[in-house]
Amino acid sequence: MKTCTRRDFVRGMATLGGMAAIAACAPTISPTDTPVPSNPTPLAKAEAASPVLATAAPAEVPASPMPSEAPVQAKATASVAATQASAETPTPVAKTPSPAPAEAAYLAVARGDSPEAITMRAVAAIGGIERFAKKGYNVIIKPNICNANHGPEYASTTNPEVVATLVKLCLGAGAKSVRVLDYPFSGSAQQAYVTSGIAEAVKAAGGEMELMAQMKFANTDIPNGKDIKKWSIYQPILQADLVINVPIAKDHGLSRLTLAGKNLMGVIEDRGSLHRNLHQRLADLATLVKPQLTVIDAVRILMANGPTGGNLKDVKQTNTVIASQDMVAADAYATTLFGMTPEDIGYIRLSAQMGLGNMDLKSINIAELNV
Repeated sequence: MKTCTRRDFVRGMATLGGMAAIAACAPTISPTDTPVPSNPTPLAKAEAASPVLATAAPAEVPASPMPSEAPVQAKATASVAATQASAETPTPVAKTPSPAPAEAAYLAVARGDSPEAITMRAVAAIGGIERFAKKGYNVIIKPNICNANHGPEYASTTNPEVVATLVKLCLGAGAKSVRVLDYPFSGSAQQAYVTSGIAEAVKAAGGEMELMAQMKFANTDIPNGKDIKKWSIYQPILQADLVINVPIAKDHGLSRLTLAGKNLMGVIEDRGSLHRNLHQRLADLATLVKPQLTVIDAVRILMANGPTGGNLKDVKQTNTVIASQDMVAADAYATTLFGMTPEDIGYIRLSAQMGLGNMDLKSINIAELNV
């Protein structure tokens, strides 16, 4: 077995190719990884074009692979990870967007054939990206990249063009960095990032894909939670200057719909336990993890057999993007695309009852735009 030096290890953590080299030095543990199908869908890109995955900001510990696939590390590194994971962390203070211009809508719904154009139009209608992204900001964009099995045409992962457009808007507003991340439950993060088409799109837009390192999760107080008062949460999501939540609107077997509130599950550990009293616990999580901007991808929506789908007959083309500062309001509108109401989805109803947003669509200013 080849022996890795510390320099080899650090270099390896920064790239997909380097991680393969590390794997040759020590065994990996990845019993749950799901391989990418040998006949990828038309929109999926070959893994041979895999972009470099970035590590975290310089002040942080370099990102490592997903917990299920991380190389066996030195005792000193494991000790640091254990210390961080058990640390008690203070409740962060989220930065609030600038006040909306008088003419800005509370919620915008844009429809058209171009995902880029409707994303830009929806964000512009609620006051523009400058309300949210400032010069020098460190931005995190949280799409839904839940699995490595299907390309974007199957509507189980967020549309790559929507994500890339937000990256470009933030960088254009002067953001220092824009990182895109998620914690897939099926297959490895590297596979999911590539298969979804998001990695290539983000790289082309000037952003960075970040692998969520286990050592960056820590037990965190949730002081305003009703059912949960503490959970292991990915700390960079609480430290970023701006968090943009970019779910895809889709069916879900347990929660009925996966929207912005459900998409927050991608920033926590022990998701299995969160499913006990799922709707209240999602609302509790939203009292702490508060994205300042929500953009819901409804270019294609998954009408059945979510969250992973796998049958194009379950996909409906709606060519829609929803944007709002209010995650609850955005989710409330998205339910109408499925013939439902906000009251039908427990985590939306409970979040509204806890004062986390407004689900009364009749009481807010909605701009509906055809692009």
